[in-house]
Amino acid sequence: ANMYLDKDGNALSELSENGHLSTGVPGTVAGLFATLPYAKLSFDQLIEPAILLAEHGFAITEEQAEEFNETKADFLKYNTMKVAFVKITNWKAGDTLYQPELAATLKRIRDNGAKGFYEGETAALIVAEMKRANGIISMEDLKNYQAKLREPIISDYRGYTVIGFPPPSSGGIIVSQMLTMIAPFPMKKYGYGSVEAMHLMIEAERRAFADRAEYMGDPDFWKVPQKTLLSKEYLSGRMKDFDTQKTSVSKNIHAGEIHESDETTHISIIDAEGNMVSITTTLNNSYGSKTVVGSAGFILNDEMDDFSMKPGVPNMYGAIGGAANAIAPGKRMLSSMAPTLVLKDGKPFIVLGTPGGTTIPTSVYQMIVDIIDFDMNAMDAVNKPKFHHQWLPDDVKIENGFSPEVMKGLEKMGYILQKVGGIGRSELIKVLPNGKFETAADHRGDDSVSG
Repeated sequence: ANMYLDKDGNALSELSENGHLSTGVPGTVAGLFATLPYAKLSFDQLIEPAILLAEHGFAITEEQAEEFNETKADFLKYNTMKVAFVKITNWKAGDTLYQPELAATLKRIRDNGAKGFYEGETAALIVAEMKRANGIISMEDLKNYQAKLREPIISDYRGYTVIGFPPPSSGGIIVSQMLTMIAPFPMKKYGYGSVEAMHLMIEAERRAFADRAEYMGDPDFWKVPQKTLLSKEYLSGRMKDFDTQKTSVSKNIHAGEIHESDETTHISIIDAEGNMVSITTTLNNSYGSKTVVGSAGFILNDEMDDFSMKPGVPNMYGAIGGAANAIAPGKRMLSSMAPTLVLKDGKPFIVLGTPGGTTIPTSVYQMIVDIIDFDMNAMDAVNKPKFHHQWLPDDVKIENGFSPEVMKGLEKMGYILQKVGGIGRSELIKVLPNGKFETAADHRGDDSVSG
């Protein structure tokens, strides 16, 4: 519980954000095999394109080249062996990235299943990497790791069924809470980008994130009062002090009273039969821990920073936590991931999600409101400007594109607005009444659509 505190009890954020000690046991491979029973294709077929890309290389984009160049010093600092992402000269768009060590790792997974990662040569390489730089993941930790199937968060918003991700992610609860809090208000009448709509939505965000800090963690270790957090009575009470004319102040907004015994990847998928899949996977920070497993070719996460290293001390995303999300052996850290499905009359309507740390739930929430209340198409719901409030720090991160009058109106109410370059990289598919699909690539990143 105190692994990131010095002798005086001060938080050592550097250790939780970078390098070997910031890494939690990787879960992606276990997750892939846990969902394999639902696949139509064999694992050999599914992994082969990744093996080919790693082995024979692919041309990187301008954005990837810039990122590799910007991260070069970190890769050199936090690695004990040569890595594929570093070269003597600067990377440029069109250069080919070859990853033969990663290809070999993927082949071991192809040939031996999950054991090809959590046991045998790959596991030995992970543990050897840990030992070279004071990491603590052991062979036993890897062998014992299991993905968990959990019951989704299912809620109603204006007659639509919203299916979200449960704890240990906070995303599903937060999205459901925010939608329920604004449901009694005439959002359609307020209109997109209006002072009234943004004020209401921000205040719902503020209250949901206050609850996140107090009550949410790994349900295997902490009793998350999920039923109460999602109840209409509780959420109605949370909005009783909502003032239509002025902002709340976060230091005066605490978690509700309950009495009960920048790098993530998102993919949204729908097939011709209407099967929807929403997948969010992450290394946490951009390039995770910046540490690559020697001779195995993959980057380790820095997910340990998603725990609360000390009550009241923010993580890299500014999120505050306490006992619910304290570090413990075998415990899963609290995330903000919010892969989401929306049904209309019990049938597929929207599949969506985004990367973005703590901005994930607020982006998903806004896109649902944009489509259901403001009748937006997929292109506008994805690409129109977004905003974000997470209780603490007490400011609103806001993208360019909102009218100056609205910005002035919000500031007059008492909001502190902080302009940011981009919030999330949203991936959304909308099913039209005629059964066709509508989607868009997010202009904020190297996003793409294919069908």
